[in-house]
Amino acid sequence: MVGELSTAELENIANKLRLHVVEMTYEAGSGHPGGSLSAADLMAALYFRVMRHDPSNPQWEDRDRFVLSKGHVAPVLYAALAEAGYFPVEDLLSLRKMGSPLQGHPVRGKVPGVEMSTGSLGQGLSMACGIALAGKMDGKGYMTYGLLGDGELQSGQNWEAAMFARQMGLSRLVAIVDRNHLQISGNTESVVGLEPLPEKWKSFGWNVIIIKGHSMRQIIEALGRAQGSSRPTAIIMDTVKGKGVSFMENNAGFHGRACNAEEYAKAVSELKEVIQ
Repeated sequence: MVGELSTAELENIANKLRLHVVEMTYEAGSGHPGGSLSAADLMAALYFRVMRHDPSNPQWEDRDRFVLSKGHVAPVLYAALAEAGYFPVEDLLSLRKMGSPLQGHPVRGKVPGVEMSTGSLGQGLSMACGIALAGKMDGKGYMTYGLLGDGELQSGQNWEAAMFARQMGLSRLVAIVDRNHLQISGNTESVVGLEPLPEKWKSFGWNVIIIKGHSMRQIIEALGRAQGSSRPTAIIMDTVKGKGVSFMENNAGFHGRACNAEEYAKAVSELKEVIQ
C-alpha cells in the first residue's frame, strides 16, 4: 500500500489515529496515550504513503517491515493497522480487555500486521537489525523501519545494535527516534541525558536526518532520503508528547494514564474539530 495521498489527507488520517488512541485508552481505563499521540503523524505517513504492505496479505514476502520498539504505544500502531484494513476499526475498543488480541503491548501472531512482540524497551532495534540482515542475505529489497522512544535510548543494547547495523551494511534499515523529550520519570535530560544525540548516531557511522516530527512534508522527505542511503539511517523527529490534545501536550503525566471522563470529553472535542 504505497499511496499517493496528499499531505493534508495524511494529516487528517493522523488526527483520526489520535482520536482512536484517546477513545481506546479511555475505554480501557489504562494505556499510554502521550507517546502514541506524538507518533501519529509518522504512522500515517508510513502506513498510508511510504511503506509497501498489503492488509489482505499480511505475510507478503516483499512487504516493508515495521518494528515498534517502544511497544507501550501499541494503541497508535493498532489504530494505523485498523484504519489500513488489517482488522475492523470497531475492534479497537477491545484494547487491553481479557481475551482481546489487542494487548497493552503488541504480540506477534495475535494481531495481523504486527511484526514483533515488543515492550521490553531497548530491544526493538536489535530485532529490526535481524530482519534487515535477513532481507539482505535473501537479496530482498524491502525496507525495515523501527520506531524508538528517546527514553529507551538510555539502554546500551541500542548502541550495540547501531554498531552491528553499520558493520553489516544494513542500508535498508531506518531507526526513527520519537524525540519528545519526556519519559515516565520526566524530562529525558534530567533522567539520563541523551544529547548530543545526532552526533552519537553519526559517530556510529549512521546517516542522520533531523526533522520536525509533526511536519508531514518533512517526514515524507526524510523517509524518501533514507531509502536512497548507502548506510543505515537514523531519523530524529522533534515531537511533542501528547500532540493534538491541549492538556496532554508536553505533559509527562499522560505517559501512561488514560483520560478521566471530563478530560475525555475535552480531548474528543478538540480532535473532532480538526478531522475533516
